[in-house]
Amino acid sequence: MIWNWRLDGWIVLAGVLCAVASALLGNFLVLRRLSMLGDAVSHAVLPGLAVAFFISDSRSSLPMFLGAVIVGVLTALFTEWIRGVGRVDEGASMGVVFTSLFAVGLIMIVQAADRVDLDAGCVLYGAIELTPLDTVWLFGFEIPRAVVVLSVVTVVNLLFVLFFFKELKLSSFDPALATSMGFSSKFMHYALMVLVAVTAVASFESVGNILVVAMFIVPPATAYLLTNRLGLMIVLSTLIAAMSAGSGHLTAVIVPTWFGFQSTTTAGMMAVMAGVLFGTALLFAPRQGIVVKWIRNESLSLRILGDDVVAFLYRQQERATSISTATPSRASAENARPAVSKESLAEELFASSWQLRSALSKLLRRGEVWQDMGQYQLTDRGTKHAQELVRSHRLWEQYLVSEASVDAARIHNKAEVLEHFTDRSLRDQLSQATDAPSLDPHGTAIPPEHDEPTSETGNT
Repeated sequence: MIWNWRLDGWIVLAGVLCAVASALLGNFLVLRRLSMLGDAVSHAVLPGLAVAFFISDSRSSLPMFLGAVIVGVLTALFTEWIRGVGRVDEGASMGVVFTSLFAVGLIMIVQAADRVDLDAGCVLYGAIELTPLDTVWLFGFEIPRAVVVLSVVTVVNLLFVLFFFKELKLSSFDPALATSMGFSSKFMHYALMVLVAVTAVASFESVGNILVVAMFIVPPATAYLLTNRLGLMIVLSTLIAAMSAGSGHLTAVIVPTWFGFQSTTTAGMMAVMAGVLFGTALLFAPRQGIVVKWIRNESLSLRILGDDVVAFLYRQQERATSISTATPSRASAENARPAVSKESLAEELFASSWQLRSALSKLLRRGEVWQDMGQYQLTDRGTKHAQELVRSHRLWEQYLVSEASVDAARIHNKAEVLEHFTDRSLRDQLSQATDAPSLDPHGTAIPPEHDEPTSETGNT
């Protein structure tokens, strides 16, 4: 590919301006759950284009632009009016308005079919590749008309977001609070809808429906996966939109050559790249990514399983100790620290072989268990960890019975969950709240903290 700044540069710049202008407003569409409004506006402008043609009897840009903007604004107004008066869902009112207007536009186009040149491909994909050919002179420079128009729209949208950031934020999350603080949430809603209509129409001719609808929603949705701060979300969405536009043009020119084709539509590939970035964020976002969540959940599951292993070995050790105390002998003393096989652990803990293998490997690396001939025993370090877990479990059981009045027959499973998230500070609070008990509700001794002396009823 030979990069030509007079052609490729202007094409990418037009795509970037469209994407950024759309993404700036799209953040608030996503937050307000109005994601499909951009799609509705971009489809509903057709009767505005037709009326403008009938009145002006030409396809010049200014009348068509004004006609489309008026209808786009009416789309937003009608949608809100039907939702309020008819008390119907936002999506339903949006569907009624834009399908009706789109149908009216088609009828008008059919009536003037001999005089109107309507290219369906141009409506869908725009003509961004032809951007450098339609130019105007500005400050002594020859600049594509689409770049001039989209630059103005981008600046207006940016200033709107900067000057009304607090109002947009409050009215998006809590319209009632916004109104009570002295500014109308309805005014902000309609102002946002007007700018959405203007942006959709300004982008319609150069990039078509697909790109403008994609850029209203996909970059903000991608940024929403990456952060929970609105300011950062806006910045990220504009960066993602710009990356989508730039990489979209490159892939439109380069990728088809791998399969023996010359190129494909740039606007379509810009939307595709926005989808690729969204898919990447959906999988690998630090907090909400599917893969990251899966790894985090698996890590937590293995940690809990490791806790269950050492707690189970500790309880086996408790039983062996009680037997050796009741029947003192060399044989029973040797059984005071019993070894358990992997198969027995899997059966007792209902764990799959690979999960148990991973948990045991981690415990071996941490020095909490040791293995001899396929049998596992607690080390001193593992005994300390297990003692903390069992103490947490039994303190929770005592607390649930004495303070929460939970039936003793139902406390085990609840304490089984809570024990894994209880640290020393919380154990001390539980002990204090339950008057430092030495026995749990089942009459089993509660182990002391490892740095406290063992009580007479405690365990070794």
